[in-house]
Amino acid sequence: MADISLHFSSRAPLAGTFTAFANVIGTWRTRARERRELSQLDARSLRDLGLNPGSIQFEANKPFWRD
Repeated sequence: MADISLHFSSRAPLAGTFTAFANVIGTWRTRARERRELSQLDARSLRDLGLNPGSIQFEANKPFWRD
């Protein structure tokens, strides 16, 4: 008889889902932190990075779930 289990493990059927969810949450937290830090840079730092205040404000105002 053929094995038709498709490698399904009944021990943790949602393990991949939880891992993916944790990765998404981690990405969102990182974005929020980076945008918060970016919005706190002074004019000199922005100039050194080659950025302008308008683009920083645009990026900082994006919601955390937006890329």
